[in-house]
Amino acid sequence: MAKTTKAVQYDFDAIIIGTGPGGEGAAMNLAKSGKRVAVIERYEKVGGGCTHWGTIPSKALRHSVSRFIEYKENPLFQMDDQSSNLTFPQILKHAAGVIRKQVQLRGSFYERNRVKVIAGIASFVDANRLRIQTPDAPDQIISAEHIVLATGSRPYRPDNVDFSHPRIFDSDTILSLQDDPRHIIIFGAGVIGCEYASIFRGLGVRVDLVNTRDRLLAFMDTEISDALSYHFWNSGVTIRHGEEFDHIEGCDDGVILHLQSGKKMKADCILFANGRTGNTDLLNLSAVGLIADRRGQLKVNENYQTEVPNIYAVGDVIGYPSLASAAYDQGRIAGNSIIHGHCDTRLIDDIPVGIYTIPEMSSVGKNEQELTSARIPYEVGRAQFKHLARAQIANTSVGSLKILFHRDTKEILGIHCFGERAAEIVHIGQAIMMQKNGGNTIEYFVHTTFNYPTMAEAYRVAAMNGLNRLF
Repeated sequence: MAKTTKAVQYDFDAIIIGTGPGGEGAAMNLAKSGKRVAVIERYEKVGGGCTHWGTIPSKALRHSVSRFIEYKENPLFQMDDQSSNLTFPQILKHAAGVIRKQVQLRGSFYERNRVKVIAGIASFVDANRLRIQTPDAPDQIISAEHIVLATGSRPYRPDNVDFSHPRIFDSDTILSLQDDPRHIIIFGAGVIGCEYASIFRGLGVRVDLVNTRDRLLAFMDTEISDALSYHFWNSGVTIRHGEEFDHIEGCDDGVILHLQSGKKMKADCILFANGRTGNTDLLNLSAVGLIADRRGQLKVNENYQTEVPNIYAVGDVIGYPSLASAAYDQGRIAGNSIIHGHCDTRLIDDIPVGIYTIPEMSSVGKNEQELTSARIPYEVGRAQFKHLARAQIANTSVGSLKILFHRDTKEILGIHCFGERAAEIVHIGQAIMMQKNGGNTIEYFVHTTFNYPTMAEAYRVAAMNGLNRLF
């Protein structure tokens, strides 16, 4: 008689390490497909870095400051006492309230879908088993057929910077700032650095923004990033381009930033926001033969499988695009791959980017530099917010919308927006860009009817402006 092989019995069908957007996307997809799922969270509450230190708190802070700026600049309130000011600790209270609501909501998702939430630090024993360490209990070993790494990332911390100094912060620890600084240095002018530059300048803090590159946010359309540079300059932010730090000197009364160019800068505190590192250092990857790169990131295939077939990775831990929105979709795709053995779904080609400076920046599709390099004949349609009735009513007239479209086919190739609500406005253009069978043309915005007055009207204005350039 043939010898039968006994199936391996696992505690779970899948274990997800991390409860940020990527982990949540994978867990929900798997649970709704009837899989036995557990998630492991090293911190006290679910939500990951996105909810507790990254996307949610920084955007909540930005919203408070933006509304305060609107209040101060609105003519309706000019007769009131304008001497009052917000402090950083005050706006942190609002952010804390938003975080609480998000944690409750996300926690309810796991409970409702019967996903077991395990608190502790996970590390590999082998490809199917994980050791869970908790401070107040013995280690436990749990197993699963599939494991998804959604451990996220943390701020990059160079070895020669003393982050234990009370005046030296990264983008996580800045949320513990108790004082209201008069002057802050922000080293690193990427998305995080620019967003916090907006927040602190909006609070009336003197800001020095140090950029290691020759222009702000070089991946954005040049005109849009130049608009932010001008807005920063006009609001009093000092930007130093092309600088690298040599060392940071912490003092009792402040910090001194020593740059490789020989310059010295002193401020009350410094926010070091120059890059991020994947959270893989505690996973004991060597036990399964995986190796992270120098920034703690892992390589995956189109289904988000690592080099170990039953181990997947999604979100910041795999690098680009490092967006919460994309991480959730990556988690769902990884879940589908586990459920069906493969997944033909991919992230969309044109992933929208929202940068929550004051004003906001957002884009989807190609920028002018990319289209020029590819020798694609394009034209530009523009609308300035100051000409829109809704912007005049709301006193949010700073900003513009730019539509890039093919001169011959009139196909929309890119949408770029600078101004209040830019991250919302760009999705109108994205919806048309995604249309098939000839539905994606700039003429849609001319022939449709918009509510009046709205910011969406900018699309009609920009479309007519662009079509008028054709000959």
